Amino acid sequence: MSGYQEIQEATASEPLTLEEEYQMQHSWRQDADKLTFITCQPIPSASTASGEADASESSQAASSYKIKPMDDDASDRMIGDVNLFLKLEEHGSNDQELENAPEEVVVGELELMIAEKHLQRRGFGRASLVCFLNYVVTHMDQILSEYQGHTGSMKAGESEIIAAKRLEYFVVRIAASNERSVALFKSLGFTAVSDEPNVFGELELRKYSLEDSGELQAWMKHYGIDAYRELPYN
Repeated sequence: MSGYQEIQEATASEPLTLEEEYQMQHSWRQDADKLTFITCQPIPSASTASGEADASESSQAASSYKIKPMDDDASDRMIGDVNLFLKLEEHGSNDQELENAPEEVVVGELELMIAEKHLQRRGFGRASLVCFLNYVVTHMDQILSEYQGHTGSMKAGESEIIAAKRLEYFVVRIAASNERSVALFKSLGFTAVSDEPNVFGELELRKYSLEDSGELQAWMKHYGIDAYRELPYN
């Protein structure tokens, strides 16, 4: 099996034509129910530049660093992506976490991918996911406000649910055979809905109540992620 086939299997995706790729890129740019971050190799720091800067100098340099378009995010520096899909889903009556929620709730489905094998198992996936979730939680009001105005897929009555400006939980569906990804999400507090995979051979894991930034900070400290910053483009 080739590397591309392995990625397609791991992400449950199908090969696309060039035209379909362009259409998908346009959709991702315009649709308010989708959010994607491209994971790139780490930006230069004071320590890598001089080889002798201390931690405080390195941190200060990183905080003032401005991304150089077509350089820091050039295609040869891209190593993967992390995505969020907002959608309305019905929940079962036996879901105790949503006992008092409406029949349909807004959920955020996550996807994570580090493409090259030699870059996997080096912490890039977990760091990407933690930083992405940090961004989503920080900008939740803005994200859900844009989704509320996204009427293309809304049916009568859905606007009231979306207007609640609340994302009930994050969900990820992973091939049961992909033990590393399952372990990664479980390490961040995601729990399996069932021990048995669904008809597609996937396990569904959920994470409720990620509104406390303290939990995100604890993850970062535990896994050696130095800091989360939003860096402007030049």
